[in-house]
Amino acid sequence: MQQETSRSMKKTKKSSFHAKMKLFHSRKSRYKFFKCAIFLSICLYFLICRHKPAAISTTTISRSEPSLALMAENNLDSSALGSFNGMKIYVYDLPAKFNRKWLRGNNERCSNHLFAAEVAIHRALMSSEVRTLEPRQADLFFVPVYVSCNFSEVNGFPAIGHARSLIAAAIQHVSSMFPFWNRSRGSDHVFVASHDFGSCFHTMEDRAKSEGVPEFLRNSIILQTFGVRGKHPCQEVEHVVVPPYVSPESVSATLKSSPVTGRRDIFAFFRGKMEVHPKNVSGQFYSKRVRTAILRRYGNDGRFYLRRHRFAGYQSEIARAKFCLCPLGWAPWSPRLVESVALGCVPVIIADGIRLPFPAAVPWADISLTVAEADVDGLGGVLERVAATNLTAIQRNLRDPRVRKALLFGDTVSEGDATWQVLVALSGKLGRSHKRLKRVTDGIF
Repeated sequence: MQQETSRSMKKTKKSSFHAKMKLFHSRKSRYKFFKCAIFLSICLYFLICRHKPAAISTTTISRSEPSLALMAENNLDSSALGSFNGMKIYVYDLPAKFNRKWLRGNNERCSNHLFAAEVAIHRALMSSEVRTLEPRQADLFFVPVYVSCNFSEVNGFPAIGHARSLIAAAIQHVSSMFPFWNRSRGSDHVFVASHDFGSCFHTMEDRAKSEGVPEFLRNSIILQTFGVRGKHPCQEVEHVVVPPYVSPESVSATLKSSPVTGRRDIFAFFRGKMEVHPKNVSGQFYSKRVRTAILRRYGNDGRFYLRRHRFAGYQSEIARAKFCLCPLGWAPWSPRLVESVALGCVPVIIADGIRLPFPAAVPWADISLTVAEADVDGLGGVLERVAATNLTAIQRNLRDPRVRKALLFGDTVSEGDATWQVLVALSGKLGRSHKRLKRVTDGIF
C-alpha cells in the first residue's frame, strides 16, 4: 500500500513537473513571439515615417530640407540656431505673378536695385536652417511679394502704385488656401516693404501719411527700410528697420581695385540728384531743399566733390573719399549709407530723426557723423574739425569687416550678414507666434 502510494506521489510530481515545463516553454514561446512582434512593429513604424511625405509639401519652392552640408556652406552650425531661439519660418510658395514673374527675361535690375532686399531676403530664407517645410511647425510665415520690380517706362524708376492690390491678392490667396492667416489675423506673418515710406506703400510722404499702413497689414510684421524716431503713420505697425540693398558682388569688385586702406584723395563726396532750382512736386520739395543748399554752399568749394549726374562706376569715387554725404531724398534713408560703410568712407548723415538699421550690430555712433538738416551751411567746418581730431579712429572702426557684413544681403544666410540680422530681430518677436502662444495656453512649457 505504501509502495503504491509512493509510486502515485512520484507519478503526480512527475506530471506536475512536466506540466510546469510545458507552461514554461509556452510562456517562453509567447515572450519570444511578443519580442519579435515589437521589433517588427518598430521597424515598420520607422519605414513608414521615413517615406511619409511632409504635409502640404507641394506649397514649397524647394523640395529638399536644409542639410548639415548647407549649414556648413552658409557658415552655420547647430549652436548658431540658438541665436534665433529655435525659431522656424514657413515660406509660402506663391503663384509666379507675385514674385518669380518679375525675375524673368533680362530684368536683372529686379534683384540688384536699391529696393531689392525683398528678393534677397526671400532667396536667403529658402536655404536657411530656420526654414521649415511643415507649416504646422512654423512660428512665423514669410509672404514673398515683390512690389518694386515694376519699373516705370517714363523714368525707369520703380513704380509701386500696384503694391497694395498685389499684396491684398497675395493675402487673399494664402488665407483661402491655408488656415494660418485667419487663425492669427496675420500677426505671425512677415512682409518686406523695402522702398521709400515702407509699409505705407507710397513714394510721396504726404500721400503715405494720409493713407497710412493698409488695413490688411496692420497686424503683421513688416521688414522696411523706412524708420524715424518719434511717431509716424508709416511705422505704426510691428516692424524691423532693414538696410537698402547694395550688391555685395559690386562692393567686393570695388574693394579689389580700391581697398579700404588705400589712398583717399577726395575730402567730401556726393553724387546724386541735386536741384539747382528746387521743383515743387505734389506740394513738396525734393530732399526738403537740403541737397540744393549743399550745392549752393559748396558747389565751388575745392574740398567738396559734388556731381549731379549718374556714373556707373561711382563706387570707385566712394572708395577714394574720406567723407561721404548721405542727405535725405524723398525719404530719410539712402543706399549711400550702406555703400559708404562698406567701402570705408565715413557716412555723413543729413536726415533729421532717421532710425538706422541693426543698431545692436552696427555701432553707428562710432562709424558715422550726423549733421542736422538746418546746419548744412556749417558742414565744411564740422568735417574739418573731425579730420583734424578723430577721423583716424572712425576709419579704424569702419574697417571692421563685421560692420560691413551686417549691412549686406547675400543669396544665402551667413552668420552676421544682413539676413542673419533680420532673423535675430524676428526671433525677438516670437511672442506673436501662434504655435508658441497655443503651447502656453495649453500649459506646455
